[in-house]
Amino acid sequence: MRVSRVQAAENRQTVINVASRLFRERGFDGIGLKDLMEGAGLTQGAFYKQFASKEDLAVEASKRALESASGRWSDAAARNPDDPLSAVIGFYLSADHREERMEGCPIVALGSDAARQGPDVKAEFEAGIKAHLDVLGRFIAKDGGKGSRDKAMAILATMVGAVTLARAVNDTDLARALLDAAAALVREAATA
Repeated sequence: MRVSRVQAAENRQTVINVASRLFRERGFDGIGLKDLMEGAGLTQGAFYKQFASKEDLAVEASKRALESASGRWSDAAARNPDDPLSAVIGFYLSADHREERMEGCPIVALGSDAARQGPDVKAEFEAGIKAHLDVLGRFIAKDGGKGSRDKAMAILATMVGAVTLARAVNDTDLARALLDAAAALVREAATA
């Protein structure tokens, strides 16, 4: 049975959305095409009608996940326009975000995996990281100079590292302490 162009486009978007979540949960190599397509409610045979390869899907899913993450930062900032950085710190360095494997930050979930992927996946991560840096730069910019960019890089690295470490431990008290220490350091760095 043939699928209409509209349905094919919808199926493609569904697969990208599902892959975006499942890759964050299991890693690029932690899930096969069969399970990805089952998660999207489609057959494995439909995959190659939509994508040239799993790497092609990884590129699209990375882009979607990074756009979603940027959107979450914007949403948090909009809820607290007087102190957008505190709003982002509040949700990003939280126990809830630590537990959000499928919806959480793709830089945390897939950063080390992306480093082992091809140039197209890395390009999406680079673009996403730059977007995050631009947002942070706007939150902390006083003069818009190089100091703001360096500060944004240090803050992003600290936040990503803290969530990564917090996810890597079983001890919830240690995880909370890592997140709290990073939040305090980031707040201090932003005002320095």
